[in-house]
Amino acid sequence: MQRYSILWADDEIDLLKPHILFLQQRGYDITPVNNGSEAVEMCEDRNFDVVFLDENMPGISGLEALSLIKNQKPNLPVVMITKNEEEQIMEEAIGAKIDDYLIKPINPSQILLSIKKILDNKRLVQEKTSMNYQQEFQKISMAFLGDLSYAEWADIYKKLVYWELQMAEGDNQMAEVLEMQKVEANTNFCRFIKRNYESWLNDPKVEKPMLSHQLMKRKVFPELKKDLPVFLIVIDNLRYDQWKVIEPELGEYFAVDTEETYYSILPTTTAYARNAIFSGLLPSDMVKSHPELWVGEDEDESKNNFEAEFLEKQMRRNNLNFKFSYHKIKQLEEGRDLADSVSNLFTNDLNVIVYNFVDMLSHARTDMAMIRELAPDEAAYRSITRSWFVHSPLFDILKKIAERKVRLIITTDHGTIRVKRPFKIIGDRSVNSNLRYKQGKNLGFEGDKVFQATKPERFFLPKQNVSTSYVFAIEDQFFAYPNNYNYYVNFYKDTFQHGGVSLEEMIIPFVLLSSKNA
Repeated sequence: MQRYSILWADDEIDLLKPHILFLQQRGYDITPVNNGSEAVEMCEDRNFDVVFLDENMPGISGLEALSLIKNQKPNLPVVMITKNEEEQIMEEAIGAKIDDYLIKPINPSQILLSIKKILDNKRLVQEKTSMNYQQEFQKISMAFLGDLSYAEWADIYKKLVYWELQMAEGDNQMAEVLEMQKVEANTNFCRFIKRNYESWLNDPKVEKPMLSHQLMKRKVFPELKKDLPVFLIVIDNLRYDQWKVIEPELGEYFAVDTEETYYSILPTTTAYARNAIFSGLLPSDMVKSHPELWVGEDEDESKNNFEAEFLEKQMRRNNLNFKFSYHKIKQLEEGRDLADSVSNLFTNDLNVIVYNFVDMLSHARTDMAMIRELAPDEAAYRSITRSWFVHSPLFDILKKIAERKVRLIITTDHGTIRVKRPFKIIGDRSVNSNLRYKQGKNLGFEGDKVFQATKPERFFLPKQNVSTSYVFAIEDQFFAYPNNYNYYVNFYKDTFQHGGVSLEEMIIPFVLLSSKNA
């Protein structure tokens, strides 16, 4: 067991011998000094794991010693001990990045607890997390044996994300077990989608989740009738776990009123799922009702140039006469420009902001070696998402929105999954390039380890010709052509893709927030 070294500075250090003995008996090495100057000198010459500083000592005070020690070694944990309960002293200590604050008289148990919080916190949390997950593991595994509903699948996915985030810090022994359980969960979830997805779209009597095309009518439009400006932020490609890592950053500015999930339609891509959100229609209905706005797979034009028009038509169809704005942010400068002009948006009833960064990140991870190295796994991918968000114009926009009384909605159109297993498929030149779904005629593949829509009309998907079918990758597969097979596998394995069937792509966040400080 590691022995920790502790420096303890107090002008009455002799009176603390019982406390020091108590800690020594528990394996801690204690170096006692009786003034702040000596404490600063000791920290210059030696390495300690934690420092205890009395606030009121002759010569330089504890606060002065704290400042000098932190200047030398900013990461060295320091605990302030004082008789003084003045708020000003506490604030100064906290401002100087104190790690703990104890009020005299202190007892040995208080000291031990403080040490453990600082030095053993990570290990103790990991051990407790592993133990708690082991207890939960069996419950989750047993649930797979039952006939789960769409809501129960959403709950299971949330639980898996919760444990993944809990284990993200450090080398947790149960992380590999959790990863295996996620794989098992996705296998069973894909079977569930194969059994139920078609009936969700066609059987009015079957119990079904809220889907992409129902989001505006069921969740966003009702908020417009509450006499507050509504801001709808659609962060493209934002998974539920990515939402959970940016949520704490918003806590200072917004209160989370409701956090829900909904299901993306298939294919889980921007062209289909996001257009469905803004049009309020499934893809084949978009083609029939608004052929001038729908851009097919065979066309080179961007598939999402008409979202504002789709939204306007949906609002008109629902007899909603509200003033709205629509902004799509694809570049950094566009985000900065919008942040500078946020004040102009508060006269609108609805402001829609589509932010594309997370989607660009997932594709950049495929295309750029540097990004690929920065995000080698799920935890790193979440970390980059959080870092981007904190320093992004989007966060600046949200902080300015928080200054006024508003309703804020944060959601996405689909998620993404880290693909690992290639699946061979054959198609002609007209077949689309997406790695998680294929659309075309005469698609060739072996086995049934995919989700096939031989009758696209039952999936409300457009058909380019009579023999058009759709094939969706499931779990962590990605499609690869037999020619150039090794190139595809080496280039795309362990990248984040979307378009197919998985928990990560289909079960996505919808969060309603309100301004805290307005």
